[in-house]
Amino acid sequence: MKKILYIDLDNTLVNVQSGIDRLTNAEYRRYEKRLDEVPGIFARMEPISGAIAAFQTLAQSFDTYILSMAPWGNASAWQHKLEWVQEHLGAGTNGPAYKRLILSHHKHLNRGDFLVDDGSAVGADRFEGELIKFLTPKFPDWNTVTRYLLERADTPPGPVPRTKQKSRSLRSIGLQAVTCPAR
Repeated sequence: MKKILYIDLDNTLVNVQSGIDRLTNAEYRRYEKRLDEVPGIFARMEPISGAIAAFQTLAQSFDTYILSMAPWGNASAWQHKLEWVQEHLGAGTNGPAYKRLILSHHKHLNRGDFLVDDGSAVGADRFEGELIKFLTPKFPDWNTVTRYLLERADTPPGPVPRTKQKSRSLRSIGLQAVTCPAR
């Protein structure tokens, strides 16, 4: 059974500053102390370098979910976070994040082995598994996080190589084929 891994969106998979940089001056002034409430801000954000490849790799070895919080005062953020995941990780049923987005103000209520998050708010600091603090000296980038997690995975990434087996006939293993007459 694969270990459970949660990955935060904001400043973990998503570069929040890239959305802030796309605000108009009027939007910035109007929402200056609450930029996460700007309608549509999450739709303007780009992935953090290496995040998409890391998610795809880790999803092969872990039961992987995105665990994020959406601002209560910005209803569009809930929709745009889903759209961001669909755009960058795939919307189809075979995508690594298909129906694996959890939006919660209580991250500690989710059970799992690992949580990759840039902060400790909304229950991340009370998560029952191991909190991996992204963008810290120990985990400064996705290469470091991916390497650390894969060393702790129960399932190696990628397809498991099959060993070639000798082809054996029924007769060689002591069985005979039996045919039934057509009825």
